[in-house]
Amino acid sequence: MVLEAGEAKRPDGGEPVVAGGPLSTGRPGAVGEPWGRQVVELGTATGVLREVRRAPEPTVTVGGAGPRAARGARPTPGAAGAPRRMAADDAEWDSAVRATAPDAYADEPRERPGPALPGWCAVLAGLVALASGGALLWWAGALPARGVEVLGLPVRRRSGTPPWLWAAVAVAGAVALLAFGGLGRGRVGSAWVLSAFGRYRGSVRRTGLVWISPLVLRRRVDVRLRHWRGEPMPVVDARGVELRVVVLVVWRVRDTARAVLSVDDHVGYLREQVEATVARVLSRLPADTYGEAPGAGAAGQAHPASGPADGAAPATLRDGQAVGDALTRVLAARCEPVGLTVYSAQPISLAYAPEVAAAMQRSQLAAIDARHRDSVLTTVVDAVDDTVHRLTTRGLVELDDYERKALVKDLTVAFYTARGAAPESR
Repeated sequence: MVLEAGEAKRPDGGEPVVAGGPLSTGRPGAVGEPWGRQVVELGTATGVLREVRRAPEPTVTVGGAGPRAARGARPTPGAAGAPRRMAADDAEWDSAVRATAPDAYADEPRERPGPALPGWCAVLAGLVALASGGALLWWAGALPARGVEVLGLPVRRRSGTPPWLWAAVAVAGAVALLAFGGLGRGRVGSAWVLSAFGRYRGSVRRTGLVWISPLVLRRRVDVRLRHWRGEPMPVVDARGVELRVVVLVVWRVRDTARAVLSVDDHVGYLREQVEATVARVLSRLPADTYGEAPGAGAAGQAHPASGPADGAAPATLRDGQAVGDALTRVLAARCEPVGLTVYSAQPISLAYAPEVAAAMQRSQLAAIDARHRDSVLTTVVDAVDDTVHRLTTRGLVELDDYERKALVKDLTVAFYTARGAAPESR
């Protein structure tokens, strides 16, 4: 028996089961057994997995090493030759997640204009309501005689007041109360987020005198460009050395609805994300290399993803532009779901922790001294080689192997002693 697409063979040898067919019994093609329902669920899950496998995997660019899969192997935190550009790009990864699962963020509130009117309309309506209520009270004779005389109106004696009159006066008073109670002053660089009974009603970004219904809850949000400078944060570099870093973040609220309703405190959320991002990004590179070969790791071997190895210096945390770009990308991707836009996140201070500062300073001085000695020795060897070559080429001296070795030794000692004593003689 040949099975059609989407059919599954029954274990008891009966009719095949259609994976997408009805499950209730009593109809053609229905399957009432539990195993039939499992076959249908398995077919659905297989289809979903098939679609996921067909979707292209997002790629990110890693310095000069070309694109790679965003979920691929990441550099080991302990490797000293980490890539110059941060390996994992959370901004592109989050974009890929949003593209493949758009329904995940469908229930998040988005900013939209809220109900508001110009303030002069509310003032006019309130004055009309007050005048109408006063006229009704004067007509009913309910106003004090002295007040009526001050206004220059004839005094009316109070007779029977119909109930509808008091209802009209109450309506006029309510209108005046709503009109004047909803007045507010909009400021430049701020907005109101309106909510009523737990539901988002919109945002108002108007300036000047504005009227908003007093029956809704208002929350003012600062939408100006702001900067935040954190305290020295403890982090660890790729070699496990403890550091203290200070970061300056330039940001603003882009979506007031998400900033107010998605989190309890968007400023606190930003502060926590800065700490997490700094700890994550700075743990991929060493703070200093101390004269290691370009692209070399802790074992002295070239790192495969460390970028060009044509004499370029190893990537470290001292490259403020690369580190700042990585911090900005990752932090912007993490703050985008809550309506915050991060323009820049730059490290303005990077120092060793007090516990290891003295030891790292000694290591740095030793590395500097070693580089200086290596440079001096290279210069001396080149000078000795050039001197011996000129003497022998021009025929000024004839040397055998023993004499050549002695001359090289004497010249090396003389040149090296002179260069070594020069800084002290100054």
